[in-house]
Amino acid sequence: MTSAPLGAPAPAFGVYVHIPFCARRCDYCAFATWTDRHHLTDAYLGAVRADIDGHRRSGAMGPATSVFVGGGTPSLVPAADLVAVLAGIPLAPGAEVTVECNPDTVDEHSLATYRAGGVTRLSFGVQSMVPEVLVALGRSHDPDNVRRAVDAARAVGFETFNLDLIYGGAGETLAQWRTTLEAVVALDPPHVSAYALTVEAGTPLAADPARHPDDDDQADKYLMADEVLGASGLENYEISNWARAGHRCRHNELYWAQGDYLGVGCAAHSHRGGRRWWNLRTPERYIEAVQAGESTEAAHEDLDDDRRRIEGLQLSLRTGAGVPEAALAADDLAVLDGLVEHRAGRIRLTVEGRLLANEVAVRLR
Repeated sequence: MTSAPLGAPAPAFGVYVHIPFCARRCDYCAFATWTDRHHLTDAYLGAVRADIDGHRRSGAMGPATSVFVGGGTPSLVPAADLVAVLAGIPLAPGAEVTVECNPDTVDEHSLATYRAGGVTRLSFGVQSMVPEVLVALGRSHDPDNVRRAVDAARAVGFETFNLDLIYGGAGETLAQWRTTLEAVVALDPPHVSAYALTVEAGTPLAADPARHPDDDDQADKYLMADEVLGASGLENYEISNWARAGHRCRHNELYWAQGDYLGVGCAAHSHRGGRRWWNLRTPERYIEAVQAGESTEAAHEDLDDDRRRIEGLQLSLRTGAGVPEAALAADDLAVLDGLVEHRAGRIRLTVEGRLLANEVAVRLR
């Protein structure tokens, strides 16, 4: 990765790199990932490098203030090869560079390679620290590997990282969820994400109604998460994200602020000035398009001013910043009593409001 010259602060601009390979597909996953395409790894990474180079030469990829490598399981790719891909991305001074990792597929050597290659932040897919809950989710990692991965990250000098959790799977008790939260807090993470399990069409979870999550159960678990994580010093700054001071995910904040970002790799999404587009979904088609010098874009949509404004309010509502008072009518504010609060001319969700954010969002104007 190359850094831009010092000078005026670069405007916020993100780059997302999609790595579509997984060892196995989790039962709830609907992402563009494959377990049987590992033979394409070298060709795929070569196409991503070429795509990055083309965007940079065309001026479409300015200095990035944040980079996020997601998937899939990026840590399945040899660390040196992934760093070689990232080396082509021009960076603004102080840029945040995150790589998602499965705790089973990293060690001190791979994490040291990331660190030496300019990666500044890691995001570990933990989901649960209870083995039977992981099995029910279709996950494969050993909770002890989470502890080893965190120790390795600290040993090689990573100052910030995220632990990613999922709650509300069938059979998960409140006691088991508390076990996960307390085990995670014991690792003293600077950032935690906790997402309610959702049912996505076409997944094994969707095909098994008996395993579908219960709304009341998930609400109880969310409140428990906010209590436990908050008591440990982690501040909620977006519905599903908690962080210590100075450790918020700047790349996600860029998304929530409707910033511009460029997606590289199959199925990756991009946004610039109200235009959204997404790449060809399969790695084969993406590789072929890059090698042929053709566009990797699959489709796009243009947001008119009103839709962009409403989406901006909906995204901001999810964050600690909230929305301007004028975004909700007085009559609606009366109906939403207890779900929102006023602070310094802004309206923010209360903890209870976060549970019913969609009920508030539909009233934004």
